[in-house]
Amino acid sequence: MATDLAPNALVVLERRYLKKDRKGKPAETPEELFRRVAHSVAQGDAEFDPRADIGKTEEEFYGLMADLVFMPNSPTLMNAGRRLGQLAACFVLPVEDSIESIFETLKHTAMIHKSGGGTGFSFSRVRPQSDMVLSTRGISSGPISFMKVFDVATETVKQGGTRRGANMGILRVDHPDIEAFIRSKSDLAKLTNFNISVALTSSFMEALDGDKDYDLINPRTRKAVGRVSARGVFDKIVQAAWGSGEPGIIFLDHINRANPTPLLGEIEATNPCGEQPLLPYESCNLGSINLAKMVADGKLNRDKLKQTVHGAVHFLDNVVEINEYPMSRIEATSMKTRKIGLGVMGFADMLVKLGIAYDSKAAVRQAEQVMAFVSREARKASSELAKKRGNFPAYEGSIFDNPKTPHMRNATTTTIAPTGTISIIAGCSSGVEPVFAVAYERRVLDGESLFEIHPLFEKMAKQGGFYSDELAEEVARVGSIQQMKGIPDKIKRLFVTAHDIAPEWHIRIQAAFQEYTDNAVSKTVNFSQDAAPQDIEKVYRLAYESGCKGVTIYRYGSRGHQVLNIGIGQEEAAAIVPRTRPVCTRGVTERINTGCGKLYVTINEDDEGICEVFAQMGKTGGCASSQIEAAGRLISLALRSGVKIEAILKQLSGIRCPSPIWQNGGMVLSCPDAMSQVIKHYTNISTTEAPAMMGACPDCGSALEHEGGCLVCRSCGFSRCS
Repeated sequence: MATDLAPNALVVLERRYLKKDRKGKPAETPEELFRRVAHSVAQGDAEFDPRADIGKTEEEFYGLMADLVFMPNSPTLMNAGRRLGQLAACFVLPVEDSIESIFETLKHTAMIHKSGGGTGFSFSRVRPQSDMVLSTRGISSGPISFMKVFDVATETVKQGGTRRGANMGILRVDHPDIEAFIRSKSDLAKLTNFNISVALTSSFMEALDGDKDYDLINPRTRKAVGRVSARGVFDKIVQAAWGSGEPGIIFLDHINRANPTPLLGEIEATNPCGEQPLLPYESCNLGSINLAKMVADGKLNRDKLKQTVHGAVHFLDNVVEINEYPMSRIEATSMKTRKIGLGVMGFADMLVKLGIAYDSKAAVRQAEQVMAFVSREARKASSELAKKRGNFPAYEGSIFDNPKTPHMRNATTTTIAPTGTISIIAGCSSGVEPVFAVAYERRVLDGESLFEIHPLFEKMAKQGGFYSDELAEEVARVGSIQQMKGIPDKIKRLFVTAHDIAPEWHIRIQAAFQEYTDNAVSKTVNFSQDAAPQDIEKVYRLAYESGCKGVTIYRYGSRGHQVLNIGIGQEEAAAIVPRTRPVCTRGVTERINTGCGKLYVTINEDDEGICEVFAQMGKTGGCASSQIEAAGRLISLALRSGVKIEAILKQLSGIRCPSPIWQNGGMVLSCPDAMSQVIKHYTNISTTEAPAMMGACPDCGSALEHEGGCLVCRSCGFSRCS
């Protein structure tokens, strides 16, 4: 029987994981879900031993999930024991330098997204823009143009009602189109289904240290086509990340030094959140141990952790075996290496239970110790399985091919993933991230707001005699407790949030876990809104020097309007009185298609300029009509109050609804976005730098958190990278 399922966990399970009947109502309980998954995954034992006690294995797997000590990745929870049967989360596909290869990969991408997986690509082999195309005597459109094609295809698959697809696009820093790639997501209304990362090489970092130029290499000819300043390119990366959080960076040589099967080729790409470097056509099955459940009486229970690691490795190896892969080539490649990625979640909660502050040397030591233990036991478990089931087929020539490790079932065993929704189910902090907020406001379906407070903080506050409902509401409003009165300093020290912690501590924790992780560590380095680009540069250099395989940063407030605002309100601006609407105006009406239907937008002006915008949706009423009317009234009020059109467009452009649509070579993301496009067309104003609204969950309207290079809603389990 599953225990301690929090209200949020039940919401997430009902919305995203439980089987539904024809009316969309849950057709299984959480316990039945865990039983379904355990029964299905346990069948893998029969592939190796017809006399295996599958019932015993099923009970072990059920206990791991029902006790909330281990959770597999979302596709396994959703699809095990069901018709689809696709259980892997991560895939990498090749993008070669030909139209045939690119569109073959595009087809495979759609198949993977349809099955519930995410995809990563390196576009580094695609010839640069304006390069020669010999077969047609034309010129190439370059890798970014093809990324746009993949983005549109992903959006189309989304609109088919499946789980959201997500992509990672990677380009080597020595590709001739690197500067255009760096700028490609400065407008966050573009490439909305991509995370992007620049692949930095060690030679580039050496050129940067020496303040030297480096060669740009045409991948078609493999010859240098120019030299640019390493410092200049690096500054552009830093500035773009400071402005929007993207691109991220990966350290390609760090990744390939840890490549367990170098004879199969070099690793060029990762999955969407960057924690899983993979060869072309490889997949990986992930799962995470809840470290918060491994603490008893203020100490880490190593016996329980060891038992959980061995059970989880057995579980994940079975997943490799029973998985219904979306393509035969992916199945063949995945079976060669049998990569699994066992990670952890609840690290921040574990530290609280141990009385250790996240931003401390003690926390770094704890990270090293616990991950070293998990890694050591995971390899032991893999070795024990190999004695019974055989080594992974690509063992010969791998890093394990030596007398010290004669048996190894899996080419990799450990990965630190952004646990997003599964950490909500487990009721713990996400991955190895710090606590994002000590309390937050959760919006429920009827519009009511509930204040949810961290259970460990609530327990300590009640024990300390300073808990109250008013405190919970205030903490939810502020997010951090560091400036609040009446809370003991010891408690404040334990409950530092992601934005209370200096960026350098984020990297130190990431590096501590990376040292003992086969694959990579998904982690967001949080910066305050007033952070300077130089602060980001410092973190990038520290990450490289510390042996990290990549970095994702997020500067608070850099992606436009946010619902979750950390900090007490701003001073009120002086009152502004709008000018009176004239009796007569002149203007035009333009029709534009949206995902909700045809929208008719009217723009009127008087002698002082545009004074009024209103819109009407054909054949609709109720809330949709009233919200469109409200948007028009507020735009009109702002215009007559002297607000610049550019400022209004900046707020409207990029707002997304669940039903975007492709029209006339561009995306219409929502009705407000459509209104902004009509205004831009009428005024001939360009706002290519307008940031998209990233803070509101498209499913429930609650705040989104930036973690591990992704956006996650702690209220309903939405994840942009699902």
